[in-house]
Amino acid sequence: MKRIITFVLIVTLAQTIAFSQKKDQVPKVTAPPVYRGVEDPNAPPDPQNLADTKWFDVFRDPRLQELVREALIYNYDLREAVARIDLARASLGLTRSEQYPQLYAGADLTTIGRSRDGEVELPKPTSKGRTFGSVFLNLLSFELDIWGRLRKQTQAARADLLASEEARKAVLTTIVSDVSGSYFVLRELDFELEIARSTLASRQESLRIIKLREERGVSNMLEVRQGEELVYEATETIPALQRGIEQQENFLSVLIGKNPGPIVRGLSLTEEVLPPAVPPGLPSDLLVRRPDIRAREQSLIAAGARIEVARKAYFPRISLSGILGFESTSLTALFSGSQAIWGLIPELSQPIFTAGRLKSNVRFTQAQRDLLLVDYERTIQNAFREVSNSLIAYRKTREVRAQRELLVETLRDRARLAYLRYNGGVSNLLEALDADRNLFDAELSLAQVRRDELLTVVQLYKSLGGGWQQ
Repeated sequence: MKRIITFVLIVTLAQTIAFSQKKDQVPKVTAPPVYRGVEDPNAPPDPQNLADTKWFDVFRDPRLQELVREALIYNYDLREAVARIDLARASLGLTRSEQYPQLYAGADLTTIGRSRDGEVELPKPTSKGRTFGSVFLNLLSFELDIWGRLRKQTQAARADLLASEEARKAVLTTIVSDVSGSYFVLRELDFELEIARSTLASRQESLRIIKLREERGVSNMLEVRQGEELVYEATETIPALQRGIEQQENFLSVLIGKNPGPIVRGLSLTEEVLPPAVPPGLPSDLLVRRPDIRAREQSLIAAGARIEVARKAYFPRISLSGILGFESTSLTALFSGSQAIWGLIPELSQPIFTAGRLKSNVRFTQAQRDLLLVDYERTIQNAFREVSNSLIAYRKTREVRAQRELLVETLRDRARLAYLRYNGGVSNLLEALDADRNLFDAELSLAQVRRDELLTVVQLYKSLGGGWQQ
């Protein structure tokens, strides 16, 4: 017997030494020295970061701020994330409770009536009835966490809770960016609608003049039909824009957790104020700022802890069960010292043969951690890519917008001159109509590039990990 106990202790010690290495550490990631896409790659990195700014200081439109606040209360994705945090917190409580003894109080009262002529005769005046009861504390099977298996389970559950909290912050960032982006798209469609209505009114006036000229013999029916063509083109654009506006309002309504309906507007597209500067900060800050990266880091820590839990299943488990109380046939004498009852049952279990289940479980948890490691590294690389793409888009979109504004001014002056030449009889109507059509397309294009410039700021703010700070 002593040899068996000695053998078990030696095996246990060997396993403890073999599995003592910590392999649940998060790997170090080398961040690039500077983001690709910054204005001057050779300039020293600016420690300032756009993500340090509160979202309501980045997006100044009062109505947009109201929409974001509503979304932060009623958005379904955020409510789901909060529920997941509550779930993870409850799971942590359940897991942590296994480290402590579980005591239950109990009491019972038993009354038995026996026959006088039964197997055991009960002579008179002995009573045929008998009553006895007990009061006790019951210690359920309590595992002595010698090897730290239960502590590792608690560590994994705590990391899951932290991952859920970081996931909620990621949802906050997404909500702020989605609502802001959707609102800017809506304002751009509104601006296009204003351009279309203004252009329609201008073309209707031009058509009226053309018809007057045709009635006086100065113009002809071909020019009338050309003028009508432009009026119909502008008229056709308006219903399509109105459809897009209503659909965008429905989408924005769902984002803020409401039924589809109209959205109250704030500043116009041209009145929206962009931040004076959009510094991206240091790339290394991104690893500690973006909540999606931190959430995957905590998931990686939880997976490492579960590997240790699987390894410690090789070790013997020592558990205790017991009972302490009083039992008596008389209530008045129930708590006297002679009526005490107690019991203590220590138990030791050691896996001997499991047909490879324990080894497979270790490999399974290791494979899960490997998958999470790949996801963690991929998330970091995608984060750097998103910031770089946003910086490039922001810089180039500003350049396009500046040139598009010059183009619109040129086409507006060209259209004015073309109609003056036509009304003076110097040129034909086709030249004026062509200038009008080009101006309309350029104005719509300018509205779209202004929207894109706002959206690049939204995307950059999100990719830098901003928006979850309240």
